[in-house]
Amino acid sequence: MANALNSKTEPREPDNDDAERAPLLREPREGLPEVTADADALAGVIAALSAGSGPVAVDAERASGYRYGQRAYLVQLRREGSGSALIDPIACPDLSGLNSAVGGAEVVLHAAHQDLPCLSEVNLRPSLLFDTELAGRLLGYQRVGLGFMVERLLDVRLAKEHSAVDWSQRPLPEDWLRYAALDVEILIELRNSLETELAETGKLEWAQEEFSSVLAAPPKEPRADPWRRTSGIHKVRNQRALAAVRELWYERDRIARERDISPGRVLPDAAIVEAATAMPRSTTELAKIRQYGIKLARRYLTTWIKAVNRARDMAQAELPRPNAPGDGPPPVNRWADRAPEAARRLEAARATVTGIAEDVVMPTENLLLPDTVRRLAWAPPKTVDPDSVGDFLRTRGARNWQVGLTAEPLATALRDAEKS
Repeated sequence: MANALNSKTEPREPDNDDAERAPLLREPREGLPEVTADADALAGVIAALSAGSGPVAVDAERASGYRYGQRAYLVQLRREGSGSALIDPIACPDLSGLNSAVGGAEVVLHAAHQDLPCLSEVNLRPSLLFDTELAGRLLGYQRVGLGFMVERLLDVRLAKEHSAVDWSQRPLPEDWLRYAALDVEILIELRNSLETELAETGKLEWAQEEFSSVLAAPPKEPRADPWRRTSGIHKVRNQRALAAVRELWYERDRIARERDISPGRVLPDAAIVEAATAMPRSTTELAKIRQYGIKLARRYLTTWIKAVNRARDMAQAELPRPNAPGDGPPPVNRWADRAPEAARRLEAARATVTGIAEDVVMPTENLLLPDTVRRLAWAPPKTVDPDSVGDFLRTRGARNWQVGLTAEPLATALRDAEKS
């Protein structure tokens, strides 16, 4: 706590609502570092990190909503004895040298599942992790945003007004860089506070298992039908219109990738759904849909109408199915009629998991994934006992601490449901 307040803070002007709020962190304690943007400067950062000690705080800024993909446009690091560093991964696209500098030290990230993929793209791969957001979830915090947790645990506030800006801009404004530096300024102190609380609540080993699992998780496989995640697609009522959504989505994705801009800036999801519903026959008709009058979308009117026409001319066998094929159980709302015994098992299993989650004070989804509970209820082991249920949970990725808490109660709940 004392270290956090060694940074320059600015007391907030009191108001009628929260005159007692924590002071706002304004300046990094050693000042704002220069952005590392060449090989010589990067070598200096590597040497400084090697000379430091303890965990390494890491953060990455992306340009979500502006650029195609989720690459990092700024990487921030801080370590005791090393100070803070801001690295431009566009100018320095290979950060593998940092791995040897960090060695086996713990890397501290907030919401690691968001940052690890883009860090991996620049060859920065931690071997040991502490995820402050995940720690907050395991401790049962209702809010796990970095700003909220810092204010609650360290009694300082972080300004968050630059959290959604276009980090691909060059040069980056000084106030954006200051914001980025402050995000790692207090991350290690936050980690230390959370570790103490995890130990006090008997959850430290659980957290360590979770962190190891996050690091070991393989890269996500691309979705088979990513176009089905188009917002508003539930309004599309027939297969031919679904085909139009699919054709428009893939054209938009191609254009966005080629131009390196966010797909939503090429064409909003709502425009895809509206065109698929209306099925216009000409660019003139298409241009009457408001979103297609926007400058970039209007430039590709011929592309869009060709996509709609392809859907119109498709043979029935080429049209997409109304629902994406899956390997899991059917929607739960059909269970009561189709498989009432499975519905009873699910009700019992959910109640059991909810009760355990309340006892250990954490969200149910951090105790066991809802999909795992559904699959267990739909197709339980032939012989239901703690060992077989535990084996089932492990096949779905459950960690040892989760199995230890839930396998026996779930086995009892499933057996009791069968008797009812």
